[in-house]
Amino acid sequence: MKKWVKSSLLVIITSLMVLLIAACNDSEELQTVKVGEVTRSIFYAPQYVAITQGYFEEEGLNIELSTVAGGDKTMTALLSGGIDIALVGSETSIYVSAQGANDPIKNFAQLTQTDGTFLVAREEIKDFSWDMLNGTTFLGQRKGGMPQMAGEFVLKKHGIDPQADLELIQNIDFANISTAFASGTGDFVQLFEPTASVFEQEGIGHIVASFGTESGHLPYTVFMAKDSFMKEDPETIEKFTRALKKAQDFVYEASATEVAEAIHPYFEDTDVELIATVVERYREQESFAKDPILDEEEWNNLQNIMDEAGELPKRMDYQDLVDTTFAEKVLE
Repeated sequence: MKKWVKSSLLVIITSLMVLLIAACNDSEELQTVKVGEVTRSIFYAPQYVAITQGYFEEEGLNIELSTVAGGDKTMTALLSGGIDIALVGSETSIYVSAQGANDPIKNFAQLTQTDGTFLVAREEIKDFSWDMLNGTTFLGQRKGGMPQMAGEFVLKKHGIDPQADLELIQNIDFANISTAFASGTGDFVQLFEPTASVFEQEGIGHIVASFGTESGHLPYTVFMAKDSFMKEDPETIEKFTRALKKAQDFVYEASATEVAEAIHPYFEDTDVELIATVVERYREQESFAKDPILDEEEWNNLQNIMDEAGELPKRMDYQDLVDTTFAEKVLE
Protein backbone atom coordinates (compact mmCIF):
# COMPACT_ATOMS: atom_id res chain seq x y z
CA MET A 1 0.00 0.00 0.00
CA LYS A 2 2.79 2.40 0.97
CA LYS A 3 4.64 1.55 -2.24
CA TRP A 4 1.46 2.29 -4.25
CA VAL A 5 1.01 5.67 -2.51
CA LYS A 6 4.65 6.58 -3.06
CA SER A 7 4.40 5.52 -6.69
CA SER A 8 1.22 7.55 -7.19
CA LEU A 9 2.75 10.61 -5.56
CA LEU A 10 5.82 10.25 -7.76
CA VAL A 11 3.63 10.10 -10.87
CA ILE A 12 1.67 13.20 -9.77
CA ILE A 13 4.82 15.18 -8.92
CA THR A 14 6.45 14.18 -12.19
CA SER A 15 3.34 15.18 -14.15
CA LEU A 16 3.22 18.54 -12.39
CA MET A 17 6.87 19.16 -13.15
CA VAL A 18 6.35 18.30 -16.81
CA LEU A 19 3.41 20.70 -17.01
CA LEU A 20 5.40 23.40 -15.25
CA ILE A 21 8.37 22.96 -17.58
CA ALA A 22 6.05 22.97 -20.60
CA ALA A 23 4.42 26.17 -19.38
CA CYS A 24 7.80 27.78 -18.87
CA ASN A 25 8.91 26.69 -22.32
CA ASP A 26 5.70 28.09 -23.88
CA SER A 27 6.32 31.39 -22.08
CA GLU A 28 9.92 31.46 -23.23
CA GLU A 29 8.87 30.82 -26.81
CA LEU A 30 6.80 34.03 -26.89
CA GLN A 31 8.80 37.06 -27.91
CA THR A 32 8.01 40.16 -25.88
CA VAL A 33 7.31 43.29 -27.89
CA LYS A 34 6.94 46.59 -26.06
CA VAL A 35 4.15 48.71 -27.53
CA GLY A 36 3.38 52.26 -26.44
CA GLU A 37 -0.05 53.75 -27.22
CA VAL A 38 -0.54 57.50 -27.21
CA THR A 39 -3.73 57.15 -25.15
CA ARG A 40 -6.24 54.49 -24.07
CA SER A 41 -9.22 54.70 -26.40
CA ILE A 42 -12.08 52.61 -27.79
CA PHE A 43 -10.94 54.16 -31.06
CA TYR A 44 -8.09 51.63 -30.92
CA ALA A 45 -10.39 48.61 -30.56
CA PRO A 46 -8.54 46.33 -33.04
CA GLN A 47 -5.36 46.57 -30.98
CA TYR A 48 -7.10 45.31 -27.83
CA VAL A 49 -8.95 42.64 -29.81
CA ALA A 50 -5.62 41.32 -31.10
CA ILE A 51 -4.46 40.94 -27.50
CA THR A 52 -7.59 39.51 -25.83
CA GLN A 53 -8.42 37.13 -28.68
CA GLY A 54 -4.91 35.70 -28.65
CA TYR A 55 -3.95 36.77 -32.17
CA PHE A 56 -0.55 38.03 -31.07
CA GLU A 57 0.11 34.84 -29.13
CA GLU A 58 -0.78 32.79 -32.19
CA GLU A 59 2.07 34.61 -33.92
CA GLY A 60 4.43 33.91 -31.02
CA LEU A 61 4.33 37.43 -29.60
CA ASN A 62 3.76 38.65 -26.07
CA ILE A 63 2.60 42.28 -26.17
CA GLU A 64 3.70 44.47 -23.29
CA LEU A 65 1.34 47.43 -23.69
CA SER A 66 1.82 50.77 -21.98
CA THR A 67 0.01 54.09 -22.34
CA VAL A 68 2.35 57.01 -22.93
CA ALA A 69 0.27 60.18 -22.74
CA GLY A 70 1.01 62.56 -25.59
CA GLY A 71 2.48 62.13 -29.06
CA ASP A 72 5.77 63.81 -28.15
CA LYS A 73 6.32 61.51 -25.17
CA THR A 74 5.37 58.44 -27.20
CA MET A 75 7.91 59.33 -29.87
CA THR A 76 10.56 60.03 -27.24
CA ALA A 77 9.98 56.56 -25.81
CA LEU A 78 10.29 55.04 -29.29
CA LEU A 79 13.46 56.93 -30.20
CA SER A 80 15.12 56.13 -26.87
CA GLY A 81 14.33 52.42 -27.10
CA GLY A 82 11.85 52.43 -24.23
CA ILE A 83 9.32 50.83 -26.57
CA ASP A 84 9.72 48.82 -29.78
CA ILE A 85 6.53 49.95 -31.53
CA ALA A 86 4.48 53.12 -31.12
CA LEU A 87 0.78 53.59 -31.79
CA VAL A 88 0.42 57.28 -32.53
CA GLY A 89 -0.61 59.73 -35.23
CA SER A 90 1.42 59.69 -38.45
CA GLU A 91 2.05 63.42 -38.15
CA THR A 92 4.55 62.67 -35.37
CA SER A 93 6.77 60.75 -37.80
CA ILE A 94 6.78 63.83 -40.02
CA TYR A 95 7.76 66.10 -37.13
CA VAL A 96 10.59 63.79 -36.10
CA SER A 97 11.91 63.35 -39.63
CA ALA A 98 11.84 67.10 -40.23
CA GLN A 99 14.22 67.47 -37.29
CA GLY A 100 16.70 65.15 -38.98
CA ALA A 101 16.46 61.88 -37.03
CA ASN A 102 19.45 59.57 -37.54
CA ASP A 103 17.26 56.48 -37.34
CA PRO A 104 14.13 57.15 -39.46
CA ILE A 105 10.71 56.28 -38.12
CA LYS A 106 8.64 54.12 -40.49
CA ASN A 107 4.85 53.81 -40.50
CA PHE A 108 4.13 50.13 -41.21
CA ALA A 109 0.54 49.30 -40.19
CA GLN A 110 -2.51 51.54 -40.07
CA LEU A 111 -5.05 51.16 -37.26
CA THR A 112 -7.51 54.03 -37.79
CA GLN A 113 -8.21 55.83 -41.04
CA THR A 114 -10.37 58.82 -40.07
CA ASP A 115 -10.44 61.46 -37.40
CA GLY A 116 -12.13 60.10 -34.30
CA THR A 117 -13.86 63.21 -32.99
CA PHE A 118 -17.46 64.41 -33.15
CA LEU A 119 -19.08 67.81 -33.02
CA VAL A 120 -21.26 68.05 -29.92
CA ALA A 121 -23.81 70.85 -29.49
CA ARG A 122 -25.19 72.00 -26.19
CA GLU A 123 -28.73 71.82 -27.54
CA GLU A 124 -30.31 69.18 -29.77
CA ILE A 125 -30.29 70.23 -33.44
CA LYS A 126 -32.45 68.19 -35.81
CA ASP A 127 -31.41 69.85 -39.07
CA PHE A 128 -27.79 70.75 -38.44
CA SER A 129 -25.71 72.73 -40.92
CA TRP A 130 -22.13 73.83 -40.37
CA ASP A 131 -22.91 77.52 -40.83
CA MET A 132 -24.71 77.33 -37.48
CA LEU A 133 -21.26 77.63 -35.89
CA ASN A 134 -20.83 81.18 -37.15
CA GLY A 135 -20.85 83.61 -34.23
CA THR A 136 -20.75 80.83 -31.61
CA THR A 137 -18.14 79.76 -29.08
CA PHE A 138 -16.34 76.60 -30.21
CA LEU A 139 -14.33 74.57 -27.72
CA GLY A 140 -11.72 72.85 -29.89
CA GLN A 141 -8.78 70.53 -29.34
CA ARG A 142 -5.27 71.68 -28.45
CA LYS A 143 -3.33 73.50 -31.13
CA GLY A 144 -0.87 71.41 -33.15
CA GLY A 145 -2.61 68.09 -32.55
CA MET A 146 -4.26 66.11 -35.31
CA PRO A 147 -7.81 66.52 -33.89
CA GLN A 148 -7.40 70.32 -33.97
CA MET A 149 -5.96 70.27 -37.47
CA ALA A 150 -8.75 68.03 -38.77
CA GLY A 151 -11.31 70.17 -36.96
CA GLU A 152 -10.13 73.41 -38.51
CA PHE A 153 -9.81 71.73 -41.91
CA VAL A 154 -13.50 70.77 -41.76
CA LEU A 155 -14.57 74.25 -40.66
CA LYS A 156 -12.69 75.83 -43.57
CA LYS A 157 -14.16 73.22 -45.92
CA HIS A 158 -17.58 74.60 -44.99
CA GLY A 159 -16.54 78.22 -45.45
CA ILE A 160 -15.91 79.00 -41.78
CA ASP A 161 -12.80 80.92 -40.76
CA PRO A 162 -11.91 79.48 -37.32
CA GLN A 163 -10.07 82.66 -36.36
CA ALA A 164 -12.67 85.18 -37.52
CA ASP A 165 -16.14 83.63 -37.75
CA LEU A 166 -16.39 82.18 -34.26
CA GLU A 167 -14.77 82.33 -30.84
CA LEU A 168 -12.24 79.49 -30.87
CA ILE A 169 -11.00 78.20 -27.51
CA GLN A 170 -7.85 76.04 -27.68
CA ASN A 171 -6.06 76.75 -24.41
CA ILE A 172 -7.66 73.94 -22.37
CA ASP A 173 -5.77 70.70 -21.75
CA PHE A 174 -7.10 67.63 -23.55
CA ALA A 175 -8.12 65.95 -20.28
CA ASN A 176 -10.18 68.98 -19.20
CA ILE A 177 -12.03 69.84 -22.43
CA SER A 178 -15.10 67.73 -21.64
CA THR A 179 -15.24 69.05 -18.08
CA ALA A 180 -15.07 72.63 -19.34
CA PHE A 181 -18.00 72.04 -21.70
CA ALA A 182 -20.03 70.27 -19.02
CA SER A 183 -19.39 73.26 -16.76
CA GLY A 184 -20.89 75.66 -19.30
CA THR A 185 -17.99 76.71 -21.54
CA GLY A 186 -18.78 76.83 -25.26
CA ASP A 187 -21.79 76.33 -27.50
CA PHE A 188 -20.10 73.52 -29.42
CA VAL A 189 -17.25 71.16 -28.53
CA GLN A 190 -15.06 68.68 -30.42
CA LEU A 191 -14.99 65.40 -28.48
CA PHE A 192 -13.76 61.83 -28.78
CA GLU A 193 -15.83 58.82 -27.85
CA PRO A 194 -17.05 57.57 -25.45
CA THR A 195 -17.37 61.06 -23.92
CA ALA A 196 -19.59 62.26 -26.78
CA SER A 197 -22.03 59.37 -26.26
CA VAL A 198 -21.91 59.76 -22.47
CA PHE A 199 -22.86 63.42 -22.87
CA GLU A 200 -25.84 62.38 -25.02
CA GLN A 201 -26.95 59.85 -22.41
CA GLU A 202 -26.69 62.41 -19.64
CA GLY A 203 -28.30 65.22 -21.62
CA ILE A 204 -25.19 67.41 -21.44
CA GLY A 205 -24.80 67.63 -25.21
CA HIS A 206 -25.86 66.14 -28.53
CA ILE A 207 -23.75 64.73 -31.37
CA VAL A 208 -24.60 66.67 -34.53
CA ALA A 209 -21.73 65.85 -36.92
CA SER A 210 -18.61 63.76 -37.42
CA PHE A 211 -15.22 65.29 -38.13
CA GLY A 212 -14.06 61.86 -39.29
CA THR A 213 -16.67 61.69 -42.03
CA GLU A 214 -16.00 65.27 -43.12
CA SER A 215 -12.19 65.16 -43.21
CA GLY A 216 -11.92 61.96 -45.26
CA HIS A 217 -9.46 59.08 -45.02
CA LEU A 218 -6.07 59.76 -43.51
CA PRO A 219 -3.50 57.79 -41.47
CA TYR A 220 -4.87 59.01 -38.17
CA THR A 221 -3.35 56.37 -35.90
CA VAL A 222 -0.57 54.09 -37.11
CA PHE A 223 1.87 51.55 -35.74
CA MET A 224 5.42 52.69 -36.38
CA ALA A 225 8.94 51.63 -35.47
CA LYS A 226 12.51 52.71 -35.99
CA ASP A 227 13.96 51.71 -39.34
CA SER A 228 16.81 49.87 -37.57
CA PHE A 229 14.37 47.72 -35.55
CA MET A 230 12.43 46.78 -38.67
CA LYS A 231 15.59 45.81 -40.54
CA GLU A 232 17.03 43.82 -37.63
CA ASP A 233 13.80 41.94 -36.86
CA PRO A 234 11.50 41.92 -39.92
CA GLU A 235 9.85 38.66 -38.81
CA THR A 236 8.49 40.32 -35.69
CA ILE A 237 7.02 43.20 -37.68
CA GLU A 238 5.37 40.75 -40.08
CA LYS A 239 3.93 38.64 -37.24
CA PHE A 240 2.67 41.79 -35.51
CA THR A 241 0.99 43.00 -38.70
CA ARG A 242 -0.60 39.60 -39.36
CA ALA A 243 -2.12 39.54 -35.87
CA LEU A 244 -3.45 43.05 -36.40
CA LYS A 245 -5.15 42.03 -39.67
CA LYS A 246 -6.94 39.18 -37.87
CA ALA A 247 -8.20 41.71 -35.33
CA GLN A 248 -9.33 44.11 -38.04
CA ASP A 249 -11.37 41.32 -39.60
CA PHE A 250 -12.90 40.46 -36.23
CA VAL A 251 -13.91 44.07 -35.57
CA TYR A 252 -15.93 44.23 -38.79
CA GLU A 253 -17.23 40.64 -38.88
CA ALA A 254 -18.31 40.21 -35.24
CA SER A 255 -21.29 42.01 -33.70
CA ALA A 256 -20.65 45.33 -31.95
CA THR A 257 -21.49 43.63 -28.65
CA GLU A 258 -18.95 40.87 -29.26
CA VAL A 259 -16.29 43.47 -30.02
CA ALA A 260 -17.27 45.41 -26.89
CA GLU A 261 -17.00 42.29 -24.74
CA ALA A 262 -13.61 41.48 -26.28
CA ILE A 263 -12.12 44.87 -25.39
CA HIS A 264 -13.99 45.39 -22.11
CA PRO A 265 -10.98 44.27 -20.00
CA TYR A 266 -9.28 47.49 -21.14
CA PHE A 267 -12.32 49.62 -20.24
CA GLU A 268 -13.62 48.00 -17.07
CA ASP A 269 -15.25 51.22 -15.84
CA THR A 270 -17.28 51.59 -19.05
CA ASP A 271 -20.55 49.75 -19.62
CA VAL A 272 -20.37 47.10 -22.36
CA GLU A 273 -23.51 48.51 -23.99
CA LEU A 274 -21.92 51.96 -24.24
CA ILE A 275 -18.73 50.46 -25.70
CA ALA A 276 -20.86 48.67 -28.29
CA THR A 277 -22.56 51.94 -29.22
CA VAL A 278 -19.18 53.59 -29.75
CA VAL A 279 -17.83 50.64 -31.74
CA GLU A 280 -20.87 50.69 -34.02
CA ARG A 281 -20.56 54.44 -34.58
CA TYR A 282 -16.91 54.10 -35.56
CA ARG A 283 -17.67 51.11 -37.79
CA GLU A 284 -20.45 52.93 -39.61
CA GLN A 285 -18.07 55.67 -40.71
CA GLU A 286 -15.25 53.14 -41.24
CA SER A 287 -12.90 54.79 -38.77
CA PHE A 288 -11.25 51.44 -38.06
CA ALA A 289 -8.92 50.61 -40.96
CA LYS A 290 -10.03 47.41 -42.72
CA ASP A 291 -6.45 46.43 -43.49
CA PRO A 292 -3.01 47.61 -42.32
CA ILE A 293 -2.04 49.37 -45.57
CA LEU A 294 -1.42 53.11 -45.41
CA ASP A 295 -1.84 54.27 -49.00
CA GLU A 296 -0.33 57.32 -50.67
CA GLU A 297 -3.64 59.14 -51.10
CA GLU A 298 -4.22 59.03 -47.34
CA TRP A 299 -0.66 60.21 -46.74
CA ASN A 300 -1.14 63.19 -49.04
CA ASN A 301 -4.47 64.05 -47.40
CA LEU A 302 -2.73 64.10 -44.02
CA GLN A 303 -0.09 66.51 -45.26
CA ASN A 304 -2.71 68.72 -46.91
CA ILE A 305 -4.56 69.02 -43.62
CA MET A 306 -1.34 69.78 -41.74
CA ASP A 307 -0.38 72.35 -44.36
CA GLU A 308 -3.80 74.01 -44.17
CA ALA A 309 -3.34 74.31 -40.40
CA GLY A 310 0.15 75.79 -40.81
CA GLU A 311 1.71 72.84 -38.95
CA LEU A 312 3.52 71.05 -41.80
CA PRO A 313 7.29 71.61 -41.41
CA LYS A 314 7.92 70.33 -44.94
CA ARG A 315 6.44 67.77 -47.30
CA MET A 316 7.72 64.25 -46.77
CA ASP A 317 7.84 61.64 -49.51
CA TYR A 318 5.51 58.71 -48.95
CA GLN A 319 8.27 56.20 -49.75
CA ASP A 320 10.59 57.68 -47.13
CA LEU A 321 8.31 57.32 -44.10
CA VAL A 322 5.88 54.55 -45.06
CA ASP A 323 6.70 50.85 -45.47
CA THR A 324 3.79 48.71 -46.67
CA THR A 325 5.93 45.61 -47.28
CA PHE A 326 4.60 43.74 -44.26
CA ALA A 327 0.99 44.81 -44.70
CA GLU A 328 1.08 43.60 -48.28
CA LYS A 329 2.54 40.24 -47.22
CA VAL A 330 -0.25 39.50 -44.75
CA LEU A 331 -2.83 40.29 -47.42
CA GLU A 332 -1.41 37.76 -49.90
